[in-house]
Amino acid sequence: MPSLGMTTALRGDRALSGMRITAVEPVVVSVSERGDWVFVLVHTDAGLTGLGEASHSLNDALLIAALRSFERRLIGTSPFAINATRAALRVADGGRIVHTAASAIEQALWDIVGQALGVPIHVLLGGAVRERIRLYANINRHVTDRSPEGFARAAKEAVREGFTAVKLAPFDELRAPDHVRTGPRAAWRPGIERVRAVRAAIGPEVDLAVDCHGRMDPSEAIAVGQALADYGLMWYEEPVPHTYPRELARIAQAVPMPLASAESVFGLEGFQPFLLEPVVDVLMPDVKHCGGILSLRHIAEAAKLHHLLVAPHNPSGPVATVASGHVVSTLSNFLILEYAWGEVPWRAELITPSEPVRDGYLYLSQAPGLGYRLNEEVVEAHRKGLASGHDSTRVRV
Repeated sequence: MPSLGMTTALRGDRALSGMRITAVEPVVVSVSERGDWVFVLVHTDAGLTGLGEASHSLNDALLIAALRSFERRLIGTSPFAINATRAALRVADGGRIVHTAASAIEQALWDIVGQALGVPIHVLLGGAVRERIRLYANINRHVTDRSPEGFARAAKEAVREGFTAVKLAPFDELRAPDHVRTGPRAAWRPGIERVRAVRAAIGPEVDLAVDCHGRMDPSEAIAVGQALADYGLMWYEEPVPHTYPRELARIAQAVPMPLASAESVFGLEGFQPFLLEPVVDVLMPDVKHCGGILSLRHIAEAAKLHHLLVAPHNPSGPVATVASGHVVSTLSNFLILEYAWGEVPWRAELITPSEPVRDGYLYLSQAPGLGYRLNEEVVEAHRKGLASGHDSTRVRV
């Protein structure tokens, strides 16, 4: 089966010292009306190509402009110089677009190094402590019938496929800035009914998480958290934006379930507010935005010092999933990894070998580097010629 970036291991002095980057190539795949997936190929003069993912940057056209700018800096440099490249691509106040571009390149460099040395990325990180990674099914991107029954059907189907944890984002009505916050007409009450229906459908033995997308104010978030008390939540996610850590800490003290946050935080430095003081129970760094593989590892290790669990944010494509899998396979404070369940039927075949998700687990690759290439036939069937400047802004994750 043809693949984009298919290579063989290259060892010896040339791999370690002589190899140079020759190009950075974006590949945009059309997924749904909610957004596209963006992948990044880093090519070398030794014939090795690394693969990373840069989806959900908020503006894919600007993301590709950032990749082009980074390409000019990287041509002629060594793919082994990951720390130097990370420093070269670090842009103060670069925002999500720039950090996403840099994160994808960094993922691809680890892929190249692993291929050159003939070992998987998790070996480069010190070795895996688990061979399979527990996933939760984020059903939100699948559900078009937003009624309680629609959410319940999707959740039940995910459980039938073997998932032992499910997440939904039930508070659609909170998008309106002037929504009613209190009383019997509060805009969040339909969301509670969706959660109630999902819990009834999946039973008490399946873990359930609720994502709020930062749409509440603190007093509203406390009321909603208390209204969710009877549903045994695995966590209550980002009721207010991560930019309000004090308010998150106050909410955490007032609700009877763990709080999760920090999906859009960049670099270890960005996680300082969540590490220096107690804020939430579960941190959610995203390999696509936080700086890449090494940043995800650094953030998780720092979280461990503060007895925090890590459940990486990952509502996108299969490359980010397998890249995250390499990192979390090495962590002792890993909780669970997100999986965007049911968005498109061809998802698993977009990479080769196909995405190894079975019975609610991601199975760790032992192949060199990332262990996967883009499947050229599937990419060409769904390739998008020009990246949009607005597609990713419509992503609801």
